[in-house]
Amino acid sequence: DRQVHEVQSYMGRLETSDKDSVHLVENEIQARIDNIFSNLERLEILSSKEPPNKRQNAKLRVDQLKYDVQHLQTALRNFQHRRYIREQQERQREELLARTFTTNDSDTTIPIDETLQFNESLQNAHRGMDDLIGSGTNILQGLRDQRVTLKGTHKKILDVANMLGLSNTVMRLIEKRAFQDKYFMIGGMILTCVIMFLVVQYLT
Repeated sequence: DRQVHEVQSYMGRLETSDKDSVHLVENEIQARIDNIFSNLERLEILSSKEPPNKRQNAKLRVDQLKYDVQHLQTALRNFQHRRYIREQQERQREELLARTFTTNDSDTTIPIDETLQFNESLQNAHRGMDDLIGSGTNILQGLRDQRVTLKGTHKKILDVANMLGLSNTVMRLIEKRAFQDKYFMIGGMILTCVIMFLVVQYLT
């Protein structure tokens, strides 16, 4: 108990110690804690040799002392961690205040020209994509108009063929050609969409 109280009194000195002596106080506290742990190990051995009626109380006393010392050890480590953080912040603040900045400092120079060039290239790419999308829209609209025209032409041909009494063979040939034209148109639309997708991927 006396050694624990001594360590507690030393712990009270930590907050009031200056930078030069705080390390000495910490080392003294750690040495005393290590000595108490060593004594507790011997006390555990001795308590196990006590008579059964006293053994339980002796073990409880040793466990309580061990808990108190472990608490002191944790408090010391927490103080050391806070001190380390505080000293690190002070060093960083001193380095920042001691540093002199110049207009030609390479660390503070902003690459304005490269930023402007990149922004201009990005805008050009956006304009190119807008133009490409507009062209693709016009192409698709043209293909849709052609499809409508082909449907109208096909209907007119059928009407004329019926009027002229053309044979069934000629009618089938006309329908086959119209069927082929339909697939040519669909293939052209798909090819146009693929080309637009590839160009957009390339530009972005």
